[in-house]
Amino acid sequence: MNYFLSTGEPSGEMSAVLLARAIQQYDASARFEGIGAAKMRESGIHLWRDHTGWSSMGPIAAIPRIPKLLLQMWLTAIHVATAKPDLVVLVDFGVFNVRLAQTLRERLHYTRPILYLFPPGAWLDSARTAAAVARLSVPLSGFEHQASFYRSLDLPVWYFGHPLLDEYEERASRDAPPSNGGTVALLPGSRAGELRAHVPLLLRALQDLRAVRPGAHAVIAAVDPRAERRLRAAVARAGVDDVKVVVGARAALRDADAAWVASGTAVLESVLLGVPAIAVYVVSKAVVWYGKRMQRRITGGRFITLPNLVASEEIVPELLQDRATPEALAREMDRLLAEPTRRREAFARLRAALGASGAMQRCAELAVRIAKEDSA
Repeated sequence: MNYFLSTGEPSGEMSAVLLARAIQQYDASARFEGIGAAKMRESGIHLWRDHTGWSSMGPIAAIPRIPKLLLQMWLTAIHVATAKPDLVVLVDFGVFNVRLAQTLRERLHYTRPILYLFPPGAWLDSARTAAAVARLSVPLSGFEHQASFYRSLDLPVWYFGHPLLDEYEERASRDAPPSNGGTVALLPGSRAGELRAHVPLLLRALQDLRAVRPGAHAVIAAVDPRAERRLRAAVARAGVDDVKVVVGARAALRDADAAWVASGTAVLESVLLGVPAIAVYVVSKAVVWYGKRMQRRITGGRFITLPNLVASEEIVPELLQDRATPEALAREMDRLLAEPTRRREAFARLRAALGASGAMQRCAELAVRIAKEDSA
């Protein structure tokens, strides 16, 4: 069977790679093509387009990208309609993938199945978005509350638990590091805007932390080799010693006692691995109003990071926007390093809230079944 996978940023690409790997257990001769970047390429998936640079921080930053994304969307839709894969799998990135599905169905009259993994609006509960996704595709949610919302509207939806849950085995509990040391992971994000906002901030926070913990080590995560070069240059410019640059969040978190993490999938990754984390996120002043408005719509302004949203409690301290000062980040990190096991029970509650194990295998089984039923 032929599968087309459409992603728009690193976390979605990771999910697509894992889904493709799971599909091969049910369809050994499966062939994959899609939109991704280095991870998909390295896994043997043929890249139709490279999505590097497609995602952005907020709607203002997205405006200059709109013409390029619209062009790529139309080219992709025409390609898919011509190639006619047995299954199209859209992964997150609603700004592109919903429009792609609409164009395929309504403009090009594409009739083959489309599966949507991680449909948009997980915490917005928009009836209009949910209805559109259900009309255009087979929704496959990673969150129980979103699946419940679809069902409340009598919309079809599949839910097996969070597909990434089994990828992260929680490490054994660790004792606190020496009071003058510890290893801190810095995960500044993957978008160019995130790197500009977070890297200098986190390096200054590290210097403040070393004022009370002079032996603290640091490792900073780059999303790919290109970002690795940028981060090495940024560390050199800042003149901060003893900062190791690695590729991949997991590599940075492996030996870390705690982490500063840009809000997103990486925060969830850190918690599932059992690494205490502090969520940090800073956006430009031009999108602060939009961000606060969206946060109020999502949670009434209470939380914004994924683990806290899922568990409805503060599993991860959130230092966002004006609260994300070097001094505050250093102070909270010093506290976290001194009490590394304080949130272990909350970590277990989060894991339980994400559903049963084996979700990705069941997602793959569903994908293969839909593809085969349509081609029969």
